[in-house]
Amino acid sequence: MSDSLQRLLEIMRQLRDPQTGCAWDREQTFESIAPHTLEEAYEVAEAVKLADAARIRDELGDLLFQVVFLARIAEERGLFDFDAVARGIGDKLERRHPHVFAAQTGLTAEEQTKAWESWKASERAAAGERGALDGVALALPALTRAVKLGKRAAGVNFDWPDASGLRRKLDEELGEFEATLAQAEGPVRQHDELGDVLFVIANWARHLRLDPEAALRGTNDKFQRRFAHMEQVAAAAGSTLASLDAEAWGRLWQEAKRAERAPAAGAREP
Repeated sequence: MSDSLQRLLEIMRQLRDPQTGCAWDREQTFESIAPHTLEEAYEVAEAVKLADAARIRDELGDLLFQVVFLARIAEERGLFDFDAVARGIGDKLERRHPHVFAAQTGLTAEEQTKAWESWKASERAAAGERGALDGVALALPALTRAVKLGKRAAGVNFDWPDASGLRRKLDEELGEFEATLAQAEGPVRQHDELGDVLFVIANWARHLRLDPEAALRGTNDKFQRRFAHMEQVAAAAGSTLASLDAEAWGRLWQEAKRAERAPAAGAREP
């Protein structure tokens, strides 16, 4: 084990020390730390998107600390320690890559993917997860989980034959959702039907080999940029968005879109 990692483990031990540790760190549990772990994972993804090497390094450190924190809690409870975590993932990676670490060689990328899924299924079965959909994490973002559930179901041939079938299904689900609105069926029924619409959209994207979670993140970012531009233009005119009407909002929105499409100052058109 490297000196840096050993130092981090020792820092974690001291933070959790019952007598001399940090009060906040001592109070934490699996349940309280898990949301922080998810947040740090998203911050790693954001740093990667920004292609900021220094930030990626820092965010990976924050994420590693979450792993160390959870492993320390487990060690204190007599469950396992950090070394067991590292050993377990090492064993799993060697087991799932026999074409690299064992005698089995020459697998194509497609064969490797099929073998990977087969090994994962065997491991789930050994862990008592018998159903095709068992083990798809509940904490995943909803669109990502919908794609994973659809992919697992497709593994046992429960799937739409092609993307066009999902497009027709989307029309059907939209009709059922709109019916709940027209009939004022209430939020429980409306949430149910809206969920069906989103599930179909997620799996339509899967068939089209698109990532719906990434697509929505991109649109969220785009909306935020354009909205900020609208606020800036309104402020420069001595106004606020809240004081404007829908027609003015529309003009500002179109201006924000044009500003995004405009080439950077001094740049040549391709």
